[in-house]
Amino acid sequence: MNASNLTPHLPALRRGKPYESLEKNEIVDYSTGAVVATVSQVNAGVLKKDLKNIGDARAALRKFSVAELIEISSKAGELFLNGTLPLGDKGHTQSADQYVATLAGTSGLPHVMVRRNMDKIHHALTNMQTVLNGLTRGLPLEVIDRGYGEQSGAAVSYYPTTQALGLVMPSNSPAVNSLWLPAIALKTPVIIKPGREEPWTPFRLIQAFIAAGAPAEAFGFYPTDHEGAGEVMRICGRALIFGDANTVAQYRDNAKFSVHGPGFSKILIGNDCVDNWEQYIDLMVSSISDNGGRSCINASAVVVPRHGKAIADALAKRLGPMRPQRPDSPDARLSGFANPKMAEYVDVAIEEGLKTSGATDMTEKYRGGARREVFEGGTYLRSTIVHCESFDHPLANREFLCPYASVVEVPEAEMLDKIGPSLVVTAITESDEFRSRLLDSALIERLNLGPISTMKISWDQPHEGNMFEFLYRRRSIERA
Repeated sequence: MNASNLTPHLPALRRGKPYESLEKNEIVDYSTGAVVATVSQVNAGVLKKDLKNIGDARAALRKFSVAELIEISSKAGELFLNGTLPLGDKGHTQSADQYVATLAGTSGLPHVMVRRNMDKIHHALTNMQTVLNGLTRGLPLEVIDRGYGEQSGAAVSYYPTTQALGLVMPSNSPAVNSLWLPAIALKTPVIIKPGREEPWTPFRLIQAFIAAGAPAEAFGFYPTDHEGAGEVMRICGRALIFGDANTVAQYRDNAKFSVHGPGFSKILIGNDCVDNWEQYIDLMVSSISDNGGRSCINASAVVVPRHGKAIADALAKRLGPMRPQRPDSPDARLSGFANPKMAEYVDVAIEEGLKTSGATDMTEKYRGGARREVFEGGTYLRSTIVHCESFDHPLANREFLCPYASVVEVPEAEMLDKIGPSLVVTAITESDEFRSRLLDSALIERLNLGPISTMKISWDQPHEGNMFEFLYRRRSIERA
């Protein structure tokens, strides 16, 4: 390999075919600043041209049955987890260990967290039959192949809502890619705009699918700018968008889009269980801090009718001393920031919130140092537990890309009026009356009844949206 090929280049993939553009971005190591790879950038014009013929990509997938695509997905899962796959268009390959080290180096996620995310993706791919059974509520999969059939003795028919699924992906956590995986088994091509610092996971998944036998033309990989991302959203009949509250707000009421913003996930403890709060501390700690606190299903608030300050202190005592460690340490629990300015923004936002009376940083005395810390060249945010005297405090219902949670006392009868929309709620109570009100709440996307971590995922019960119902619509049908 000559010197010019030492740095990998990730091309755009236009219907699966590599495309090198004149404009390229550099991806750098989050701690050293060394260039790890270059990535071709495409403009909105390229996307417009390619997406005119997206029907050909769907036709390539329609040649397969759903059962065959499930088998391909399973093979792809094994290749993603363990295989050596092409990396770019300059003859490079990437083993599973190299993927872990590369993603850790550019995202700040420790190796142990990258591997956990890999396991989640692998599980989704290798259990696609179960996933689709849950998404379709037991629909015979031949119905998707033929377009019609029977379910529970009734005639049913489904038609696709789009020729392709657009994906505007984030950079915070590789496991979010698991959300689009069922699309391939459901015969829907994907048009992926990867996160700027995290092209590795979608690119590796595409290579795994192709190596497993999926048609290359079913995959578009388009690193692009804001205008290009908008083109993906505009042209694709269905699209997933990830971002902060301001980013996703403009798309939330449009049925074309499945929006994935802050989760504001929470743990609620009822009157009947809160006096035994000590036995739930491990659950609270893991819900707040697993995956470095970067997931929308991390708990960002603990809501209790009493004992709030004691619970906040116990959580702070467990989480406050956590320090940055080397990325390859098996004990690493904090993630570095690929963009140090984001860490600064979060740190300032928390400090500004603490200036409003009624909130106390309970972790300050256990940290023994600043919240924002530079370790071996990388920027980290250490854990923050804030005790808020009211749910109206500006820090009571916030979410940040680090282990952060507020602890707030709210009477049980008022909890559901106060908490607002929540992606996941773990409700620890045996009260039939409280459980009934929780089950009736339209504000809770996923409900865990009992001491279950907010981070627990069941792939056959999606925690945010149903990919089958997003990509297919039922029609009435009569056959002579």
